[in-house]
Amino acid sequence: MTPLVALVAVLGAAWGFGSDRIAARWPAHDDGSVRAIDWRTLAVVVAGAIAPALLALRYEYQPGVFAYLTVLVLALILLFATDLDQRLLPDVITFPIAAYALFGFIAGVGPFVRTPSDLLWAAVAAIGIPAGLYLMSIPFGAGAIGIGDLKLLLGMGLLVGAVRLGATVLVGAIGAAVGIVILLALRRITLKSYVPYGPFLIIGAIWAVTVSRGL
Repeated sequence: MTPLVALVAVLGAAWGFGSDRIAARWPAHDDGSVRAIDWRTLAVVVAGAIAPALLALRYEYQPGVFAYLTVLVLALILLFATDLDQRLLPDVITFPIAAYALFGFIAGVGPFVRTPSDLLWAAVAAIGIPAGLYLMSIPFGAGAIGIGDLKLLLGMGLLVGAVRLGATVLVGAIGAAVGIVILLALRRITLKSYVPYGPFLIIGAIWAVTVSRGL
C-alpha cells in the first residue's frame, strides 16, 4: 500500500461518513426526520474507503485519469448513501454523469471511451441496456427497477463504454443475488420484501471503474 492509497482511503472514509449524514437530511424526509447513525453509516464509510483506494491502486501513475475518475467515485458514494437511506438516486447527481462523460471524451481524459467508435457503442449500450432492463421489469410490476437506476446506467454507459457497462450490470446482479440470499438466511427479509437494486448497481459501477478489464 502506497502513501497515496492510504491517504485516499482515509479521506474516502471521511467522505463516506459525510455522505451518510447528507443522505440522512437530503433530500428532505417527508416527516422532517433525520436518521441517526446506524448500519448504513458503516456501509457507506467502508465503501467510501475502499472505492478511492482501488482507484488509486490502478491509476496512481495517471494523475489526470485519477482526478477525473475520483469525481465520479465521490458522486457514486453519495448516491450509494442516498439510495440506502431513501431508495432514491437524485437527478441532480445522476444526470450530470452523462455530461461529465462527454466532457471526459472531449477533453481526452476519459480512459474508457477514447474514439468516436467507442462513443457510438457507448451510446448504444447506454440507451439499449437500460431500455432492455426496463422492458424486462414490466411483468414484475411498477417499481421492479427504479427509474433512477436507469438514469445512472445511461450516464455510466457513456462514461465507461459498452463492455464495462455490461460488467456494471453483471456485478450488480451477482451482488444483489448474494445480498438477498444472506438477508433471507438471516431472516431480515422475506421473499415478498422489496430490496433496492441501486446500491448493488453502484457497487457494480465502482467495480467497472476501478477493477474491471471488461466482462
